[in-house]
Amino acid sequence: MVTTVTTVTTITTLAAMGLTAVIGIVAIVSLIAFLVLKELVSANSSGSSLRIGKFVNVGIWPLVIVFGVFIAIRITEVLP
Repeated sequence: MVTTVTTVTTITTLAAMGLTAVIGIVAIVSLIAFLVLKELVSANSSGSSLRIGKFVNVGIWPLVIVFGVFIAIRITEVLP
């Protein structure tokens, strides 16, 4: 009985860690995509480009915060 509980707990923990890594990677890739889009839009000075640039800024800041938390967690895992 104890072995079964320990095995299930271990598998659940590994699955949660894997899901966290996937979410972090998706957030980082999204941040890079938004930053590239913002640079491409800022090269053009039309009205629609300025509007798109403002909308992209709304998505960038939360992803920057997620990126900071992701990096902080990775650093605390490495440090003793």
